[in-house]
Amino acid sequence: MKLTKLEHAALILDKAGQKLFIDPGSFTSPLTETARAVGVVITHEHPDHWTPEQLDRILALNPDVPIFAPAGVAAAAAGYPITVVRAGDTVEAGPFRLRFFGGTHAVIHETIPVIDNLGVLIDEELYYGGDSFIIPDGVTVQTLAVPAGAPWLKISEVMDYVLALKPRRTFPTHEMGLSRAGKELSNVRIKWATEQNGGEFFPLQPNESLGL
Repeated sequence: MKLTKLEHAALILDKAGQKLFIDPGSFTSPLTETARAVGVVITHEHPDHWTPEQLDRILALNPDVPIFAPAGVAAAAAGYPITVVRAGDTVEAGPFRLRFFGGTHAVIHETIPVIDNLGVLIDEELYYGGDSFIIPDGVTVQTLAVPAGAPWLKISEVMDYVLALKPRRTFPTHEMGLSRAGKELSNVRIKWATEQNGGEFFPLQPNESLGL
């Protein structure tokens, strides 16, 4: 399975030539090579994780592709064929097995409503928590997509998250709101936390890939 990181929070998983798209939002360049998509995962409704335009680019070449998302996305994306999933659900999308965890977005501020958010574990290998630090119970995380910068986090929480999960590999995501210097600062901290339990950090840039 090949992981390709796009800008911000978007990822593509490729397995046997079939693709799974995760969180293609407004901070991600327009998707182009969308053929052979077998699934789309949207962790929550914020536009930096999905837009109608990005979904349309996938659906144009894959009109029957299933889109898995929590109920909040289904409400926000009315008119799109969303398959609502909940924490504890397991689904198949082509050759990919998806397990969902969590349920709510991390708190940004007490004045801002907390929305639905789901973390997803793909093929018991890659875990991506969306906008949360939800730890999937009973799971040994091999590869962890680590949020590097957002209004809902601070770097100490990021480091504790990595230390708690003890992944074999990590890479940064959710970082388009950071400057180059900010990304480098976050990467240093994520790398340190990863290495405390013998893991390896991969400072992937947009469009770089990693074999899983």
